Amino acid sequence: MANFEYKLDEHVAVLTMNCGENRFNFPFFEGFLEILDEIEHHTEAKVLVVKSSDEKIWCNGIDLDWLGPAVAKEGPELVNKFRAEMYSFMKRILTYPMLTIAAITGHAFAGGAFLSFAHDFRFMRSDRGWLCMPEVDINMPLGPVFMALSRRAVPTYKFEEMQFTGIRLTAEECVEHHIVRKAAHMDDLMDEVLAFARTLNKDRELIRKMKLETHKETLKIIDETISSLSQ
Repeated sequence: MANFEYKLDEHVAVLTMNCGENRFNFPFFEGFLEILDEIEHHTEAKVLVVKSSDEKIWCNGIDLDWLGPAVAKEGPELVNKFRAEMYSFMKRILTYPMLTIAAITGHAFAGGAFLSFAHDFRFMRSDRGWLCMPEVDINMPLGPVFMALSRRAVPTYKFEEMQFTGIRLTAEECVEHHIVRKAAHMDDLMDEVLAFARTLNKDRELIRKMKLETHKETLKIIDETISSLSQ
């Protein structure tokens, strides 16, 4: 099984992450970006849906088990390189020239939550899985990029509670606070996602232009942060 694969359903490309907990590391970014390029340049898809093959987890954020040894081997400058690649990856999702839907098929923790926030729409399974920003419990500030991504997807009152407490939200709570569009049992989740996705047969170039304008301030923050990491 490839780490990433996709299938077409009419004008909808369904991308499946097959990397276990789908943690962020350089191979994860490389593989994900390659398949995004494949879908964009070699299909006529108008909508991208991203799901996970893991039974419990959609995405568990930064691969600390990989990053720690990598930094010990290559030096502390690797941290900035990793952060720059991670933010570039988020920018690619945010500006992808078609509408994107995170089909949250399990836990979305830390970087996984921010990855979902970079999508245009979110659906979440109701029978298992939480959405959580646990950085407060591991002494890690969010930083300007993750804060900007969060604020575009989460109401301010709920974002502040999630940031300051590390609270875990169920799918129903995410629907209540308009973080996800709809919650459904895993047996029904993809049917709900695809039914919605098929209604989104929009022009790619128009969507690209709209995203660049809509996310102008967030993109400025991402670009400035990436630039600062290279200095």
